[in-house]
Amino acid sequence: MRLLMLGGTGFVGSAIVAEGVRRGWTVTMVNRGIHGDTPPGVHRLRGDRTVPGGLAALAGGGWDVVVDTWDGAPRAVRDAATLLRSAGHYAYVSSGSVYAPPVLPGVGEESPVVASAADDTGDDDYARCKAGGELAATEVFGERALLVRAGLILGPGEDIGRLPWWLRRVARGGDVLAPGPADLPVQYVDVRDLAAFTLDLAAEGVGGAFNVISRPGHTTMGGLLAEAVAATGGDARLRWTDPEVILAAGIAPWNDLPIWIPPGHEYRWLQERGVEKAYAAGLACRPVAETVGDTWRWLDRVGAVPPRAGRPVRATVGLDPAREAALLATHHPA
Repeated sequence: MRLLMLGGTGFVGSAIVAEGVRRGWTVTMVNRGIHGDTPPGVHRLRGDRTVPGGLAALAGGGWDVVVDTWDGAPRAVRDAATLLRSAGHYAYVSSGSVYAPPVLPGVGEESPVVASAADDTGDDDYARCKAGGELAATEVFGERALLVRAGLILGPGEDIGRLPWWLRRVARGGDVLAPGPADLPVQYVDVRDLAAFTLDLAAEGVGGAFNVISRPGHTTMGGLLAEAVAATGGDARLRWTDPEVILAAGIAPWNDLPIWIPPGHEYRWLQERGVEKAYAAGLACRPVAETVGDTWRWLDRVGAVPPRAGRPVRATVGLDPAREAALLATHHPA
């Protein structure tokens, strides 16, 4: 199989390139050549999809599968797809954020998405950009367009820092504010499992939208943090704290305490999506111990969360140590 990866140096793109190489495919990636290195066995072309004629290097090329992770203006997806319309299949890595509010737990692929357009040039609304990207891919490729609606993505290479923050915090040891309840279900997908599923379906010629994320409760907050303690080998003591106490202190789910979305929260659906379609199509998710352990070994090796390749810097995630200490002193005194 001949794989073309648009980008290929970011978190998801790198995982897809690596999976293509692992399969023995002929892998080409096209990007500006500013970020990242070219993996062994991969052909790299220079191109900038944000300027007129910026993908001229792709003219005349033939690929069985194209994968696109773009999260900017949808027109860039439409223009790339139009240029590459002779390719066999176009996989667009989208997001569960495309679903139109109010979103209910168990949301499936048939649910309505936010309003957007394939030729939209705006890039300041993530949900609209991803929804417009889906429209663009489908407009050009029709049934040959695969829409991968990813959920929370974890694993080695993560460039936002959610799981890395927890690993660093646990490795620091001492009392750790653990957001309850401990049995709270957590739904996510390892980036390597997402990559494998995407290439599997694209190679088979499967189109349409799929929620690509583990089953709800693939692990729990307790299971995730227990694996973090085991992986780092520190002396961390998890101090489980009721959600009401944490929220009353002004500590924000997802941002201050990454991954955690408490029961009853308006965004709880982010970890309660319907995944029957993806699992029926072959999605397989590895154990949480493997994701956490591999992420810790990667983080220990690279030293820091990498910047997001080619995209604006995002706000830092994770709770300020002083705020954590203050809450622990009040509710879990020594």
